[in-house]
Amino acid sequence: MSASLTGNEATSTGIRSRGHTTGVVISVIVGAFLAFDIFGKLTRPDAVVEATAELGFPTNQTYVMGTVLLVCLVVYAIPRTAVLGAVGITAYLGGAVTANMRIESPLFSTTLFALYLGVLLWIGLILRRPELLKVAGLRR
Repeated sequence: MSASLTGNEATSTGIRSRGHTTGVVISVIVGAFLAFDIFGKLTRPDAVVEATAELGFPTNQTYVMGTVLLVCLVVYAIPRTAVLGAVGITAYLGGAVTANMRIESPLFSTTLFALYLGVLLWIGLILRRPELLKVAGLRR
């Protein structure tokens, strides 16, 4: 019996690896954006301090926000705990949407930006781990 893959198996494997690679690329892009946000919150340049105050948060809370996001991002970056990290980041992004809604920021460009980022985060994760669709009841 030959060790080579049949046509269907080869195609399926090829698609899966392309999907996985796409998921990794999306996850890295989302992670890089979040890392930039963490850096800003922990180094506190004037623009971050002003934006934090504009959102109605005490400016010393940037350290707490940055640390929480850092922990969630590290947990997301570890394949075994990625789902837990994604849940934490999703919660964090939900807070960002709420904070921007409270000050009536522009809806599609600012307020919903965190939603767009969260959707990309989950798309990347699902492409990396398609079995999550079964857990969500979207695939048998």
